[in-house]
Amino acid sequence: MGEQLNRDQERARDLRRIKLAATALLVFTAALFIVARHFEPRHWAWGYVAAFAAAATVGGLADWYAIVALFRRPLGLPIPHTAIIPRNHLRIADTLGEFIETNFLAPEPVEARLREVDFAALVADWLSDRERSSALAGFVLRLLPQSLGAIEQSGLKDFIGKRIMTELERIELAPLAAGLLSAVTEKGRHQRLLDELLAALEKVLTNEETLEALREKIRKELPALFNLYRADAYLLRKIVASTSAFIQDARADAKHPLRVEFDSFVTNFIDRLRSSAAFARRAESLKRDMLARPEIVTVAEGAWDSLRSFLEQDAKASDSQVRRQLEAMLVDIGGQLARDPAIRAEINRGMVRVLADFVQSQKSGVGRFIADQVKSWDIDMLIGRIELTVGRDLQYIRFNGAMIGGLAGLALHALEQGLKLLP
Repeated sequence: MGEQLNRDQERARDLRRIKLAATALLVFTAALFIVARHFEPRHWAWGYVAAFAAAATVGGLADWYAIVALFRRPLGLPIPHTAIIPRNHLRIADTLGEFIETNFLAPEPVEARLREVDFAALVADWLSDRERSSALAGFVLRLLPQSLGAIEQSGLKDFIGKRIMTELERIELAPLAAGLLSAVTEKGRHQRLLDELLAALEKVLTNEETLEALREKIRKELPALFNLYRADAYLLRKIVASTSAFIQDARADAKHPLRVEFDSFVTNFIDRLRSSAAFARRAESLKRDMLARPEIVTVAEGAWDSLRSFLEQDAKASDSQVRRQLEAMLVDIGGQLARDPAIRAEINRGMVRVLADFVQSQKSGVGRFIADQVKSWDIDMLIGRIELTVGRDLQYIRFNGAMIGGLAGLALHALEQGLKLLP
């Protein structure tokens, strides 16, 4: 603000000096004309001086009138077609707004200018700076409690819950389960699941409490005579040993019959999920029964409350986990953008389309805004700003007018004298 004031004061001083010089030149040419006319009878050369001075005075005076008429009425006289800018203030404002809307905000120049900007690179550079990403993560985290409160008060939570339930009802459970199981079986992941099950079963068979329960079960099934000879313990050992050996063989052999049978079972189950109408009806019935149970709604509400409580507490913590994760995610996004020119190009194309469409939809409003702003300006202040900006150049027109007028007068006087010499 201070620098602008200093520049304005310097311009005002320069404008006063150039105005004074132009006025002095006008006075000088007028005085020179009077002197030349006085001495013209004594020598023919004074006639040329007088012609030059007269035409220079007229040219300088005419240009002074033209310049003053732009901004105000010369000498305060109500001369028509003067004070051009004040009288046409509103029209100038409308024309300026229309000109900017039509030329500066046309689709072609706007899109061309937007294509010169690498928006994605700017975003990538900004996000790659960890301090900036940390500041952005902190800003988002500070807004989190207010956002959660707004969701609660606005009914958005209920709306989202209903939308989720609606979408869940639309999902066909059997084809979805078939697709998920197919993805699991593509790389033999279901065999790893079988390995886990076999390991768990083997662990159960080594548990003393489990073995005791099995022995008790066998004892109840055997006749009392066999129990006298501890047949229950013998049978239990044989069963456990055989089962453990079978499990170890299955776990060690990739082509074990159990694995083949498990493959066949999973494949058939997936096929039935895909093709069996009865399976599909049972799956849909199970889904509807589950969604209709009040426990599901209670679990959903409890999950929301737990999530909100965690987020609010974490947002207040000095070592917020969410902030760290969000910061790392933002930095990673910046790095990926910087490394992938294809994604940057796609983002830039999208930004150009979005911003260009936005400018086109709002350009009439921009034109009206500019026109309204110009109309609201104080006309005296506006004229003062224009004079400070271009007034110095306008005053040089007065110098040029005096010089060109003087030369023209000199040429006409010479022509006149030449014509007099003709017979």
